[in-house]
This record gives sequence, structure tokens and C-alpha cells, in this order.
Amino acid sequence: MILLRRLLGDVLRRQRQRQGRTLREVSSSARVSLGYLSEVERGQKEASSELLSAICDALDVRMSELMREVSDELALAELAQSAAATEPVPTPVRPRLNSVSVRSVPPERVTIKAPAEAVDVVAA
Repeated sequence: MILLRRLLGDVLRRQRQRQGRTLREVSSSARVSLGYLSEVERGQKEASSELLSAICDALDVRMSELMREVSDELALAELAQSAAATEPVPTPVRPRLNSVSVRSVPPERVTIKAPAEAVDVVAA
């Protein structure tokens, strides 16, 4: 399952690291606790729109840019998940049983009591 909060946290962390800033700097500027910002970046907490706005302001990033990057990440994750789900599943090999040959019995008198896929009947 794809978690939006995890993708959002990854994008926020990358934005912060691109700027060479620490969690402490961004949390102070955004007026959010360092521990909570860390949990948001790790995808453990859902960030409210107000909190996201404060973090974006602290990072000097427009929220639309942040959401566009999250959307791109989500699209890639969905494609990867879809590709993984459509991989071919190997077909199990059924064991082949010995064939039975019926020569001297008229066809109307042959009765086979076995699963149809388990027995091959060859009339000679």
C-alpha cells in the first residue's frame, strides 16, 4: 500500500537536505517541534495543511511545488506497484499419469471413476 504521508515526508526531507539545512533550523523557523517535524519527514505523522504551509514557508518552497513533486512520486509508486502486480505467475505443472489402453471391451461398457483431469483413456 502506498502511504501519502510517507511520500510527503520523503519530499520534505529532500527539500530540506537540498538546502543543506538541519531539522532544528527548519523546525525553529516553522515553529513546530523538532520531534514532530522528524516524524512528519519519516511518514509517521499526518501533517495538517496549516503545518505544511508553515514548513513550506520555512523552506521557502511553494506548497504547489511540494504537492507536484509528491504527485510525481505517487504516480511512479503506482506504476511500480501495478507492474509488480502484473508479473506473470508461473503455471504449476500437473503430473502426467500413465495412459490406459482399453482394447477388448466395447466402448459402451467402459466406466471410469476418477477425476477427468487425472486419467487419459486411449481407445485402440
